[in-house]
Amino acid sequence: MRKLAFLVLVFAVIISACGKGGGSESKSDGGDKSSGKPVELEFFFPVAVGGPITKLIDQLAKDFEAENEGITVKPIYGGSYQDTMTKVATTVQGGNAPDLAVLLSTDLYTLLSMNAIEDLTPRFAGDYFNDFYDAFLGNTKSGDQVWSVPFQRSTIVLYYNKDMFREAGLDPEKAPATWDELRDYAAKLTKPDGSQWGIEIPSTGYQYWMLQALALQSGGNIKAGDGKEVFFNQPHVEEALQFYVDLGRKDKVMPEGTIEWATVPSDFISGKTAMMFHTTGNLTRVKNEAGFDFGVAFLPANKQFGSPTGGGNLYVFKDIPEENKKAAIKFIEFLTQPERVAQWSIDTGYVGTTKSSYETEALKKYVADFPYAAVARDQLEHADSELSTYQNGQVTKAFNDSIQAALLGTSSVKEALKKAQDQADGILKPFQ
Repeated sequence: MRKLAFLVLVFAVIISACGKGGGSESKSDGGDKSSGKPVELEFFFPVAVGGPITKLIDQLAKDFEAENEGITVKPIYGGSYQDTMTKVATTVQGGNAPDLAVLLSTDLYTLLSMNAIEDLTPRFAGDYFNDFYDAFLGNTKSGDQVWSVPFQRSTIVLYYNKDMFREAGLDPEKAPATWDELRDYAAKLTKPDGSQWGIEIPSTGYQYWMLQALALQSGGNIKAGDGKEVFFNQPHVEEALQFYVDLGRKDKVMPEGTIEWATVPSDFISGKTAMMFHTTGNLTRVKNEAGFDFGVAFLPANKQFGSPTGGGNLYVFKDIPEENKKAAIKFIEFLTQPERVAQWSIDTGYVGTTKSSYETEALKKYVADFPYAAVARDQLEHADSELSTYQNGQVTKAFNDSIQAALLGTSSVKEALKKAQDQADGILKPFQ
């Protein structure tokens, strides 16, 4: 319900913001950040996955300030990604945009519709973006223009409880590599009394992301690369959703109906499920809190391996003074230096976004001691961009609602996907 409320609010804000238009004058003409004064950067940041994120960001801000006299960074914590986006949209509408923010990479076309963000293409040296993994760059661009910088990025991975594998007579060093193996393993790991499930795949908030992974494993993505077209009702998506539905309703190896995004990691850590699909952003939490031997692996393949990327990018806003834009670029360059990308990955579990980060001594040692830290990085070879379109909130809501209808059994898979496709086509028609 919070997701629905957010989507309605952001849509309303976007309409209002688009009607108002955008420019680069208001804050520099009438804001507090006048030219010639020390620069204070307002940095909106979501706290969405858990762990001591605020302490990490506060320390990074202090370290940056120590190296850059005359620039201060004021982190503003906005709750979830959705809550942060709502606050950003509200400030943009009010003519008082923040300087920079970490928002979902998929917010790109929404922010472009609002005329809210700065084109970063000319702001960095020509080879700056070459260091980032290609799989993370897809959600940063529109055409040849780069609008954001990958920061806390992820893919979906399979977590599994090795102790439960041993109890069920399964090899604890061999995760299921195919859908058939996943179904078979999950059946052996499920207890008839309901005290332990074989697998949990969340079905609230980000069910579109989970289905996108299954669709990629079945042969292709669910969207085009220009934000104007989706492929929700294609055969590979139908095959993916049928598998998702069958795990709970037919195979009985996963709870039927709604499985909350936020509780799945808790269920895994507490031993209520033997396996889970979830973001690698929870890797450090699982490592620190799981009181058992666990493993991490690629998502199982159907016709091929596959996972969408996910997570947040750094955006710089258009309606701020030039000196603030330059300071924001400096801060981004600071955050994306190899040693800091490496330490961020170690501290949080997110994938190191740059190749050079994995060449640092810190991350080399960490991966050597904890090889699962490299699983999501290695899976990038099979990854593709996350669902992102114009009016992304409306399109995603239509898709999420249809997926949930199929999972709850109130609609057939085919009917659910046809409805989502029809709704998305109507929403995207003005942009085609």
